[in-house]
Amino acid sequence: MNLELLVTLGVFAPLLGAAVAGLTGRRIGDVASQAVTTGLLFFSCVVAWIVFSQWTWGGLEPFTVKITPFIHVGDFISNWSIRIDALSAVMLVVVTTVSSLVHLYSWGYMSEDPDKPRFFAYLSLFTFAMLALVTAADFMQLFFGWEGVGLASYLLIGFWYKKSTASAAAIKAFVVNRVGDFGFALGIFTVFWMFGTIQFADLFPMIASKAGTGWEFLGHTWSALDLAAFLLFVGAMGKSAQFFLHTWLPDAMEGPTPVSALIHAATMVTAGVYMVCLLSPIFEYAPIAGQIVAVIGAVTALFAATVGLAQNDIKRVIAYSTCSQLGYMFFAAGVGAYEAAMFHLFTHAFFKALLFLGAGSVIHGMHHEQDMRKMGGLWKLLPVTYAVMTIGTIAITGLGIPGIGGFAGFYSKDAIIESAFAAAASGHSPFGLFAFFVGILAAGLTAYYSWRLVFMTFHNKPVWKDEAHHAHDDHAHDDHSSHAQLETHSEPIAGDDHHHGPLHPHESPWVMLTPLVLLSIGAVAAGFVFAPYFIGHHEGEFWRAAIFSGPTNHVLHESHDVPTWVKWSPLIMTLIGSLFAFWLYVLKEGMARRMADRGGVVHAFLYNKWYFDEVYDFIFVRGAKAVGDLFWKVGDVKIIDGFGPNGAAWASLKSAARLAKLQSGYVYHYAFVMLLGVAGFLAFAIYSWGA
Repeated sequence: MNLELLVTLGVFAPLLGAAVAGLTGRRIGDVASQAVTTGLLFFSCVVAWIVFSQWTWGGLEPFTVKITPFIHVGDFISNWSIRIDALSAVMLVVVTTVSSLVHLYSWGYMSEDPDKPRFFAYLSLFTFAMLALVTAADFMQLFFGWEGVGLASYLLIGFWYKKSTASAAAIKAFVVNRVGDFGFALGIFTVFWMFGTIQFADLFPMIASKAGTGWEFLGHTWSALDLAAFLLFVGAMGKSAQFFLHTWLPDAMEGPTPVSALIHAATMVTAGVYMVCLLSPIFEYAPIAGQIVAVIGAVTALFAATVGLAQNDIKRVIAYSTCSQLGYMFFAAGVGAYEAAMFHLFTHAFFKALLFLGAGSVIHGMHHEQDMRKMGGLWKLLPVTYAVMTIGTIAITGLGIPGIGGFAGFYSKDAIIESAFAAAASGHSPFGLFAFFVGILAAGLTAYYSWRLVFMTFHNKPVWKDEAHHAHDDHAHDDHSSHAQLETHSEPIAGDDHHHGPLHPHESPWVMLTPLVLLSIGAVAAGFVFAPYFIGHHEGEFWRAAIFSGPTNHVLHESHDVPTWVKWSPLIMTLIGSLFAFWLYVLKEGMARRMADRGGVVHAFLYNKWYFDEVYDFIFVRGAKAVGDLFWKVGDVKIIDGFGPNGAAWASLKSAARLAKLQSGYVYHYAFVMLLGVAGFLAFAIYSWGA
């Protein structure tokens, strides 16, 4: 079969699955809906791996398949196309691999849900929107996919829409992403205003000619390319949950665990990183915007890592880990190491999806418990889940020996940290040194909270044995609740299927464990297998101009020659964090719990996520309400209505009331008034005649 046709079918297959399950799911039944959507996703996955292997080892050249005209209005031309190059080939593999395994995993995890066709339709719709995004040949299709994944994520996060916390989380994610998308749209407008085209193939060759172009605004000349790049990055900040626009990500854990793995581990949140790397020709000529990307990414990596230290919900710990890892990817792109950013995106997809799905397996085995303080001692009861989550933890912490190797995260994370140092040493990025030190500090924090999760969940005293009843608060339960709850989409109820006796944790079925085993293979091998192609000797051949580096950007090549202490710094910090977690949660078991119970300013600050939600609630929610009340109660009611129609009516009423008192009904009163009127008239006439 022709490769172009095969790729086209692979991109649109999830849309077909979403339509079948969404429109005919009740008629064809649960099993048929699941089979159609999952089967089509695995077909897309096979196509993606064919394209990726042909690109990596078969010498495939970039090509674009024009499907149909999209929007043609004057000079604004957009065609629906499928672009295949190194970036899209990587993203196709990431999206379809994780999505197909999530579909398979959901067969077991969502087995008790009565709305499986709707759930699988949403999953497939999300996947199609993501594929449309990563294969876009112009900004219009990119924006279509961008908004499509936003819509699908809203539907998936709020899948149980009668559960108030899920609905609130879905709305929050939607609103915060709209803030970023407003900047993204302005960035697209700016690009079209500057270049008269939104087609990537036409746009990228023209960017160098516009370097240094200014834009007069508010009496100041602004760099037009920096402005465009910054506005586009604002969109990436929202979609990828970067500092200031990150608050939606942890709340999105209210969605089903497969949703967390699909959207918030490997696909949607990485769209911003992909977009920045795709637009490297713009960012290379926008140095100020690049510095902003590096700083925001570094701050996000540190912020999320610190917050992850104090969380007790197993999914929220992994969610903040995602936020931190995205920060690594962004500061890599900000210092010019786009290849390292994409490599970390690739490896991160495997071990983060593994950790999220592994957490779902724990929650399933613990009868929907998410609070790690109520777990412990599970490694014997959930041996497969324990093994794969340990692999995922080793991968995300980046444990490995320089010059020898390690799991997937070791290669990509170390490449980012070394690139940041190289960018600073060469003078390419003024914030490279800041990003470097933040990177190694965040590596230590990542090791600590990652192993903390493992020790609290699988080791330590099995707290669940001492609890006959499991009362769950709003943050200590998963959506995957009892059948009775799922029927009504109601608030979570305590226990499992009205279970009121001691818990009996159990391993998940193999339909859930198989995706975990497959992802663990990627978490182990993705680094050393693909490092030569992404960041090693074959990187020039692999990327084939899909990523643009300016004439002064040699960051990736210089990262291979950094001092030895730089290469060993991440490992040292990782070992310190890991050993501290082992000491605190294994050797001194119970000490951390007692420290947390005592509270304190630092613990409260981290546990409450730097109080961002409270600050945003005060400034934006209450502030908007106060401004609204001011314009309504003061501006509208008191000023406009008070001096306008209501004021005129009031004056008329008061005047009428006073004039009414003159209507006494006595004839002599009226005669007296008439006499006064005649006298007044005569006085006026005499005065006027004399004048």
